[in-house]
Amino acid sequence: MSAPIAISRTAPIAIAARRPRPEQSLETPNSQNNSHTNGRTHLSASMSSTASEAGTNIRSRKDRPCDACRRRKSRCVINEGQTSCVLCQFHTQDCTFVQSPQPRKRKLNTEGKEESSAKRRSPDRADERRRRPTESSISSTGATNSLVEEMANIGGPTLLKRTLGLQNDRYSQYIGPTTDFEPSLIDLSPFDPQDESLLSRGTLRKVSDVDTFLMLPDYTTPGYEHVIDDADAIENIVAPHGPALLELYFRIIHPNFPILQKVVFFEKYNRSYREFSPPILAAVYILAINWWDHSEELVNVPKPDIEELERLARVTLADAMYRPKLSTVQAGLLLSQRPEGDQWAPTAQLVAIGQELGLHLDCSNWKIPPWERGLRKRLAWALYMQDKWGSLVHGRPSHIFASNWAVQPLSPNDFPDVEFDESDVEESAEYEHGRLLFTQMIILSQILSEVLDTFYTLQAMAAVTQAGPQGTHLVLQLAKPVQLKLKEWFAALPQVLRMDSSSVTVNSNKLCSTGFLHLAYFATEITLHRRIIRSLSSAGTNPSSPSSPNTKPALDPYIVHICRSAAKTRLISAMDFVNRLNTTHLRSFWYFASKTNFALIGTFGSLLWATAPGREEAEWYRRRLGEYRWTLGVSSKGGGAEGGGNARLTEFAMGMLDTSTGLLKSLPEKPALSRVGSESENLGGTQRQRSIAEGYGYGYNTNGGGFGIGAARDRGDGSVGSYVDRDVDTDNGLNMKSGLASPSTSVSSSGGSAGGYEAFSAPPGSYGARTREEGY
Repeated sequence: MSAPIAISRTAPIAIAARRPRPEQSLETPNSQNNSHTNGRTHLSASMSSTASEAGTNIRSRKDRPCDACRRRKSRCVINEGQTSCVLCQFHTQDCTFVQSPQPRKRKLNTEGKEESSAKRRSPDRADERRRRPTESSISSTGATNSLVEEMANIGGPTLLKRTLGLQNDRYSQYIGPTTDFEPSLIDLSPFDPQDESLLSRGTLRKVSDVDTFLMLPDYTTPGYEHVIDDADAIENIVAPHGPALLELYFRIIHPNFPILQKVVFFEKYNRSYREFSPPILAAVYILAINWWDHSEELVNVPKPDIEELERLARVTLADAMYRPKLSTVQAGLLLSQRPEGDQWAPTAQLVAIGQELGLHLDCSNWKIPPWERGLRKRLAWALYMQDKWGSLVHGRPSHIFASNWAVQPLSPNDFPDVEFDESDVEESAEYEHGRLLFTQMIILSQILSEVLDTFYTLQAMAAVTQAGPQGTHLVLQLAKPVQLKLKEWFAALPQVLRMDSSSVTVNSNKLCSTGFLHLAYFATEITLHRRIIRSLSSAGTNPSSPSSPNTKPALDPYIVHICRSAAKTRLISAMDFVNRLNTTHLRSFWYFASKTNFALIGTFGSLLWATAPGREEAEWYRRRLGEYRWTLGVSSKGGGAEGGGNARLTEFAMGMLDTSTGLLKSLPEKPALSRVGSESENLGGTQRQRSIAEGYGYGYNTNGGGFGIGAARDRGDGSVGSYVDRDVDTDNGLNMKSGLASPSTSVSSSGGSAGGYEAFSAPPGSYGARTREEGY
């Protein structure tokens, strides 16, 4: 075995550290400022002095923030030996304590949430931790009291090895069960108190009884020598606007996509931008530039060279993949949220890197700092969502399978609890809203995964084809449990995530990102119903294909009727939802899949148009799609300034809709079918047909439509089963008025359209919903 080689440590990576304790120094020596010897001496002295002065308060006026932090509604952090807080240093301004504190506003206790929140963020518990700095906690979700782990949290140069995925001079590789490393032999290796064992090939790091990693040095990887130069080049492109861009990112994007840790990011940026991995620095800037006009400081100055910034992001991310760390996954996920940043191949690379880092494993009991356990879980689920929604929008097989996914659901303690002033009700509510949004999007993504696995794998599609005329029956049987899960998901949505609960008004400057969650819900519904409608054609009931009048349908006409009725209500509801979006939604952060999800609504309408049994119904879908395109055009203008913000959010959907409707021009002319000839003629034996339908979980109502997969509809519960289209049974829905405002149509819907989106989201009078007198 070769002797250990001393490897110099450079500046630590910026992302994913827990906020350090006030009594410990946050000064981290780097290659530009301090020697490594001085760093180790400083760290040792800090540990000694902290142990002997545990009860000393190093922050003046500890019970109140400085004037600037109070106005900014941010947590005020003053490091040891400093007279100014971190954010005042960051903004290069005086740190004063002149203004009198304002009386605190307390949020009413709602369903016990305030009590549980206080337990997690109690100042008394924080003071207790400061009084006992040498005690340690092994909880997988609680905050640590260990001085050693806390020093690791701030990226100390000696104890940074206590982390696993964010060491600045080493990267980790998960040792799988079938590699050339035999687990039984690994257990024979001598491990030191840091759970490491030095081998000639690298250093083994054991994080649990069954999970081991191989730690390798960064300096041997391609591009390592350019890291500092790359960081300088990225910062020079945006200078002097870097701080303003960070303010934009953490105000608009971060609350709804919490894969970074705000306080640590600002602290490290204040010391030096060189402490960041270049691709994560570039990714944050690139996303923030989309909201350039939302900053008073930036709105009147020229934007930086975004193309050069994106080029550097791609180059540095490719280099970082040779030494993968958690920051590599963070950068890749953020870059994928760009308007034109989503591509399938990079998603596959990110999944592979995540597996290299062990993100697919259960880290609940790993011997790593608690903050890293929470960060790993958030990153793992963000990667899961990227894979599943990428699979949907690109039509590719997913890379993540349930059989190799052991990540536990997120809990409140997996989110950092020091990113906002908990005494500020508005800011606390905003962050809580974002965390709920992130968590519910994860749950919806799991349902989407089930839809894709059940209906869109090669094996699943082959099974329906092989079933022949019985294919639709097979699809309906498989669809019922998935539809029930969607219904339960929506029914369980927290009130703050419902579109009608938003306090945002059209003229408000506050942005609301709830829209992308509801759009994703409609996309999941549409994906399910697209498979049902397709199965009708495979069962030999394609209405667009000419057939003999005496030909007996292979599928009961009643089943065809209710399948198309249910699909129609979903389409109407989705279009009405898009029509209700205003600028506070359109200018907010939208998840990367939203661009395609808008397009899927138009694609679904085109499918229903192509498969319509008669000329009248086809004409109705043509008009409705024309109205939807008009709405998309208006929405693109509300997304932001030209070339910025979300101006391009709906442009892709408009282009895709033009393509689909263009293809429909070559559709053979459909026959003019009367209501009797097209439906009632073949609907004999109502009781028999009703039994068949109810066997697949369809609701039936003799007074109108209201067909939906799942249990019999319960009007008003807001679930997908409560959508109603009363005109479907009276005139096949062909005379229904539009629910979309357009130059050529009335802004109204039938009662059925109201049941569509009004029951789903907004009761009359809220969130811009029309009153029933106006047609909603």
